[in-house]
Amino acid sequence: MRLEIGKINITDIRFADSSKIEKGVLYVNPDDLKPVVLEDEHLKDVTFDIAKPGESVRITPVKDVIEPRVKVEGKGGVFPGMIAKVDTVGSGKTLALKGMAVVTAGKIVGFQEGIIDMTGPGAEYTPFSKTLNLVMVCEPVEDLKQHDYEKAVRMAGFRVATKIGELAKDLQADETCVYETCGIKEGIEKYPDLPRVGYVSMLQTQGLLHDTYVYGVDAKQIIPTIISPTEVMDGAIVSGNCVSACDKNPTYIHQNNPVVEDMFAEHGKSFNFVCQIITNENVYLADKERSSNMTAKLCKMLDLDAVIVTQEGFGNPDTDLIMNCKKIEAEGVKTVIVTDEYAGRDGKSQSLADADPAADAVVTGGNANEVIILPKLDKVIGMLDYVNVIAGASDKTLREDGTLEVEIQVITGATNEMGFGYLSAR
Repeated sequence: MRLEIGKINITDIRFADSSKIEKGVLYVNPDDLKPVVLEDEHLKDVTFDIAKPGESVRITPVKDVIEPRVKVEGKGGVFPGMIAKVDTVGSGKTLALKGMAVVTAGKIVGFQEGIIDMTGPGAEYTPFSKTLNLVMVCEPVEDLKQHDYEKAVRMAGFRVATKIGELAKDLQADETCVYETCGIKEGIEKYPDLPRVGYVSMLQTQGLLHDTYVYGVDAKQIIPTIISPTEVMDGAIVSGNCVSACDKNPTYIHQNNPVVEDMFAEHGKSFNFVCQIITNENVYLADKERSSNMTAKLCKMLDLDAVIVTQEGFGNPDTDLIMNCKKIEAEGVKTVIVTDEYAGRDGKSQSLADADPAADAVVTGGNANEVIILPKLDKVIGMLDYVNVIAGASDKTLREDGTLEVEIQVITGATNEMGFGYLSAR
């Protein structure tokens, strides 16, 4: 599959009387977007705000982060199965608004939601302090169940991102990147002397409020399968989960998966990037056994020499991670796993909930239990009502002087397990 990503560089976001993109500036009329949000009867109001890098602004509780895109050539549209029809995407041309994001926020759904600081020490831990953020704070109707609220906000975010993306459909890209995958036979013939390398992407699927969607299907319902990485770039995988903010994969990170980007950069040079395998993270042992067995089988059937394995979340998913690693290695396929650590505030606890000698090549995104003091900022987009109950916080988090004492676990993307962040270790 061959996909062109045309990059439209956004240098500023401003509110205006009409919505348009002009000379790199995104002009937004909130009145154009409000009906798009409120077409869902579960939401009674929405407010829009803008947060720019360096501003004394805190966004919380953060639910999802999305990059606006629009399909201009080829089959399907962005977010297939969610917004667009269920056509196979991943080929043709897609325009992406780079340097900005749509951020959804609102009353807390689960305790595992996050904070984005646009300045100060917290900003150094999150990639989304570097983006121009159009923030939509959604208010639910009374007595709405948590999972219904999560779905309503998730879908509203996709609709708004799609609406904004469409503003770029007639623009010329500032830069175009081409990503192309080979068929199995073609790859063997084209790169006979290069190692065959794959990417095993573990998707968070542990239950209500811990969900990821593939072409609109809750990934709890899938068995491990092969997908073209260009499909993922085109919005085939989206987030619907409330895992800890530090290692959550918002939709933006699926769209801009850094493992995929780096593997494409080496495709045909250091190795033959054969495919992406998606698998789920399960709750029950039998389901973990099934998925890890089938993942290892796919790696063997594809005659892979090595794979990179990434996860999402911690604790229970650590078992899925180690089972995948151990079984893939047992098939003669070398593995590198990408994870983060929950090693305690002093860094002396066991980093993962599971371990095995086969896991001897590990990339870490950092220790989520590291403690940090976040200063009081001038403006909060969203609300601080729930800050003491976010995972990584405590009943003493919000201090009298307005500062926050937290683990970096509360910061969106701080220890991301796809490597979409700033922390690691040697």
